[in-house]
Amino acid sequence: MKRLAVVLLRRMHIDAEVKENLQRSVPVWIASLITGAVAVGYAKLFSEAEAAGKRLFLYQPLWLFAITPVCFATAWYCVYRFAPLARGSGIPQISAALELAETPYEYAIQKLLNLRVLLTKIVSSTILVFGGGAIGREGPTIQISATIFRLVGLWTPVSWPAYSERVLILTGSAAGLAAAFNTPLGGIVFAIEELSRLHFNAFRTTLLASVIVAGLTAQTLLGPYLFLGYVRVGGTGIILTLIVIGAAVTSGIVGGFFSRIIFSAVQAVRKVQRAQYQLLLALLLGLMLALIAYFHSFKILGSGKENLSALLLGANADNSLDGALMRIIGPLITFVSGGAGGIFAPALSAGAALGSVFSGFFALTTEQINVVILSGMVGFLTALTRSPFTSTVLVLEMTDRHSVIFYLMLAGLASYAGAWLVNRQSLYDKLKALYLRDAIPK
Repeated sequence: MKRLAVVLLRRMHIDAEVKENLQRSVPVWIASLITGAVAVGYAKLFSEAEAAGKRLFLYQPLWLFAITPVCFATAWYCVYRFAPLARGSGIPQISAALELAETPYEYAIQKLLNLRVLLTKIVSSTILVFGGGAIGREGPTIQISATIFRLVGLWTPVSWPAYSERVLILTGSAAGLAAAFNTPLGGIVFAIEELSRLHFNAFRTTLLASVIVAGLTAQTLLGPYLFLGYVRVGGTGIILTLIVIGAAVTSGIVGGFFSRIIFSAVQAVRKVQRAQYQLLLALLLGLMLALIAYFHSFKILGSGKENLSALLLGANADNSLDGALMRIIGPLITFVSGGAGGIFAPALSAGAALGSVFSGFFALTTEQINVVILSGMVGFLTALTRSPFTSTVLVLEMTDRHSVIFYLMLAGLASYAGAWLVNRQSLYDKLKALYLRDAIPK
């Protein structure tokens, strides 16, 4: 009898533990399902809007002068009227929310992550990209998914055990990036490196440098290989290593200046108090983009995904310096206009264009050119985020080029150094400080 009682008590304890784990996990699973569905719907809406705008402008380029300024102004007004903290990328808002978590100002997270912000993010960015705005949907998807996770957490019954708000926001952000780029490992690394900087920063550079040196040494001595077999990709070596470093440092320096210009412009716009002047600025920036597109090049329009694919696949790619400048100027004009929209995809496109230009100075094979282009992508994104691990893993997963992983890691480290020379802080960190001031009442 005594033994039976012990068994029953143990079984009850196990059942209680299973119940607690289920109650803790079910809301996260529901949030993940909703995030995946919303991310897919948003991606299709965004892509259709971008494609429709391009078809319209190709059919009649003069429409640029009417549609682009109006879309820029409308995207700005959506943010201004309904959710001012939905402006821009979304990643600085997430960083700000995480910093507010578990502090006396935790209530201010509501201003950064709520249903109105979610809807405004989708509507504003879709309108902006339809008008030719050079933005991406990845940063907005991260803010949207973090909002979904937070809201599901708030709607969970009070009697259920729950994760902290910080954990939900962090998990939602990782899920959003994974859904936006189809890069699950990138989402995990992003959560660790970009959003949990406190402990990781202490040893990040040392860890990255050690892995690169050891890995490249082994690869130089043995050649590219995998433990269970490998389809060889030629063209690696010392010369290519030096070219990769040069391309990455160049991308890092250009990306550093790009970040400084954007932040200075955003600060200047914020000092304009009257809404009428901000609306006029959005119209003028839209007109500026239309003028450049009409009289110079359509390459300045859109997220740059088509040009990025063309560079990597070699299909009618524009590898000129002018093409690279268009991929830098377009996002700069669009981001400052005040609508919602991300900068991940435009940064990757700009980095690929810079890598392509840099590779043109050397006699390289197609495989080697691709390595330099990928290095430029990692480099420019690292310059903006100061997250070399995240940039490396994202590019790696998006292109499935595991054979050059050490070159991409080296590019991340080299570009980090180049960007640091021009701009000590990442663009996201600087913008985060602005959103913190907006969220916390004076």
